Amino acid sequence: MVQMGLKSLVRPQRYQSYKGVIGKAAPNLLNRDFEAKRPHQKWVTDVTEFIIKGEKVYLSPILDLYNREIISYEVAQRPHLSMVMNMLSQAIKQHIPIIYATYSNTSISNKIYS
Repeated sequence: MVQMGLKSLVRPQRYQSYKGVIGKAAPNLLNRDFEAKRPHQKWVTDVTEFIIKGEKVYLSPILDLYNREIISYEVAQRPHLSMVMNMLSQAIKQHIPIIYATYSNTSISNKIYS
Protein backbone atom coordinates (compact mmCIF):
# COMPACT_ATOMS: atom_id res chain seq x y z
CA MET A 1 0.00 0.00 0.00
CA VAL A 2 2.88 2.37 0.79
CA GLN A 3 4.47 1.82 -2.61
CA MET A 4 1.18 2.64 -4.32
CA GLY A 5 0.52 5.68 -2.11
CA LEU A 6 -2.63 4.17 -0.62
CA LYS A 7 -3.90 4.89 2.88
CA SER A 8 -6.64 3.19 4.83
CA LEU A 9 -9.69 5.25 5.69
CA VAL A 10 -10.77 2.74 8.33
CA ARG A 11 -8.95 2.82 11.65
CA PRO A 12 -9.08 -0.24 13.89
CA GLN A 13 -10.85 0.43 17.16
CA ARG A 14 -8.83 -0.04 20.30
CA TYR A 15 -10.35 -2.18 23.02
CA GLN A 16 -11.56 -0.11 25.96
CA SER A 17 -12.74 -1.99 28.99
CA TYR A 18 -15.55 -0.70 31.16
CA LYS A 19 -14.31 2.08 33.44
CA GLY A 20 -17.39 2.43 35.65
CA VAL A 21 -18.01 1.30 39.21
CA ILE A 22 -16.65 -2.17 39.88
CA GLY A 23 -17.69 -4.29 42.85
CA LYS A 24 -15.43 -6.13 45.24
CA ALA A 25 -13.47 -8.99 43.62
CA ALA A 26 -14.35 -12.50 44.77
CA PRO A 27 -11.73 -14.44 46.77
CA ASN A 28 -9.35 -16.59 44.72
CA LEU A 29 -10.59 -20.06 45.72
CA LEU A 30 -8.97 -21.86 42.78
CA ASN A 31 -5.49 -20.40 43.27
CA ARG A 32 -4.80 -21.14 39.55
CA ASP A 33 -5.56 -24.86 40.04
CA PHE A 34 -7.66 -25.44 36.92
CA GLU A 35 -7.95 -29.20 37.37
CA ALA A 36 -10.87 -31.02 38.99
CA LYS A 37 -10.93 -34.60 40.25
CA ARG A 38 -14.67 -35.13 39.75
CA PRO A 39 -17.52 -33.59 37.76
CA HIS A 40 -19.10 -30.36 39.05
CA GLN A 41 -16.32 -29.83 41.57
CA LYS A 42 -15.11 -26.58 39.96
CA TRP A 43 -16.89 -24.28 37.51
CA VAL A 44 -15.43 -21.17 35.88
CA THR A 45 -17.04 -18.45 33.79
CA ASP A 46 -16.31 -15.26 31.93
CA VAL A 47 -18.12 -12.89 29.56
CA THR A 48 -16.64 -12.74 26.05
CA GLU A 49 -17.44 -10.23 23.32
CA PHE A 50 -17.72 -11.30 19.68
CA ILE A 51 -18.52 -9.23 16.62
CA ILE A 52 -20.85 -11.07 14.23
CA LYS A 53 -21.97 -9.33 11.03
CA GLY A 54 -20.89 -6.00 12.48
CA GLU A 55 -22.91 -6.44 15.70
CA LYS A 56 -21.50 -7.03 19.18
CA VAL A 57 -22.67 -10.23 20.87
CA TYR A 58 -21.74 -11.34 24.38
CA LEU A 59 -21.31 -14.98 25.43
CA SER A 60 -21.32 -16.08 29.06
CA PRO A 61 -20.61 -19.82 29.47
CA ILE A 62 -19.95 -21.97 32.55
CA LEU A 63 -17.14 -24.47 32.04
CA ASP A 64 -16.72 -27.57 34.22
CA LEU A 65 -12.98 -27.96 34.86
CA TYR A 66 -13.29 -31.74 35.18
CA ASN A 67 -13.94 -32.47 31.51
CA ARG A 68 -14.03 -28.93 30.00
CA GLU A 69 -17.76 -29.35 29.29
CA ILE A 70 -19.95 -26.27 28.88
CA ILE A 71 -22.59 -26.67 31.61
CA SER A 72 -24.67 -23.65 30.64
CA TYR A 73 -24.39 -20.52 28.53
CA GLU A 74 -26.25 -17.34 27.70
CA VAL A 75 -25.89 -15.05 24.67
CA ALA A 76 -27.00 -11.41 24.72
CA GLN A 77 -26.52 -8.15 22.86
CA ARG A 78 -25.28 -6.42 26.05
CA PRO A 79 -23.21 -7.71 28.98
CA HIS A 80 -25.83 -7.21 31.71
CA LEU A 81 -25.94 -8.92 35.07
CA SER A 82 -29.25 -10.55 34.08
CA MET A 83 -27.41 -12.48 31.35
CA VAL A 84 -25.00 -13.95 33.91
CA MET A 85 -27.74 -14.65 36.46
CA ASN A 86 -29.87 -16.50 33.85
CA MET A 87 -26.87 -18.61 32.84
CA LEU A 88 -26.04 -19.40 36.46
CA SER A 89 -29.61 -20.31 37.43
CA GLN A 90 -29.89 -22.64 34.39
CA ALA A 91 -26.68 -24.38 35.44
CA ILE A 92 -27.70 -24.75 39.07
CA LYS A 93 -31.07 -26.26 38.05
CA GLN A 94 -29.15 -28.99 36.21
CA HIS A 95 -26.15 -29.46 38.53
CA ILE A 96 -24.88 -28.20 41.86
CA PRO A 97 -21.22 -27.06 41.86
CA ILE A 98 -18.90 -27.46 44.82
CA ILE A 99 -16.74 -24.41 43.99
CA TYR A 100 -17.79 -21.57 41.68
CA ALA A 101 -15.06 -19.16 40.51
CA THR A 102 -15.04 -16.26 38.11
CA TYR A 103 -12.70 -13.73 36.58
CA SER A 104 -12.98 -10.13 37.77
CA ASN A 105 -15.15 -8.60 35.07
CA THR A 106 -17.88 -6.04 35.30
CA SER A 107 -20.87 -8.35 35.06
CA ILE A 108 -19.72 -10.67 37.78
CA SER A 109 -17.98 -8.23 40.11
CA ASN A 110 -21.37 -7.01 41.19
CA LYS A 111 -22.79 -6.28 44.64
CA ILE A 112 -24.87 -9.47 44.43
CA TYR A 113 -21.68 -11.53 44.57
CA SER A 114 -19.94 -9.35 47.19
